[in-house]
Amino acid sequence: MQDSLSQTFSALADPTRRALLARLSRGDANVSDLAKPFMKDMSLPAITKHLKVLEKAGLVTKSKDAQWRPCKLNGAPLKDAVNWMEHYRVFWEESFDRLEIYLKGKKR
Repeated sequence: MQDSLSQTFSALADPTRRALLARLSRGDANVSDLAKPFMKDMSLPAITKHLKVLEKAGLVTKSKDAQWRPCKLNGAPLKDAVNWMEHYRVFWEESFDRLEIYLKGKKR
């Protein structure tokens, strides 16, 4: 069983899933509307599989409304990923700042 952060990064690794999330960032959409831009290259079942990966990672919630399956973006797992990356951003910025100081000292 993967931890939630691993599931988030795994889900984000695929460009189709990132495109689906980008579309959902503009508002809720049903599965068929989400699938339209991909229909030349991908089947509806393939899009459904991508949505299931996003659901499993907690990035998307899908509900039932008669025949419609509206999907909604859930940003909480993205926030967790950003918080995890922020720690390393600070580390690398501090490392590059020290390197810059070192290199400036070498030039003198």
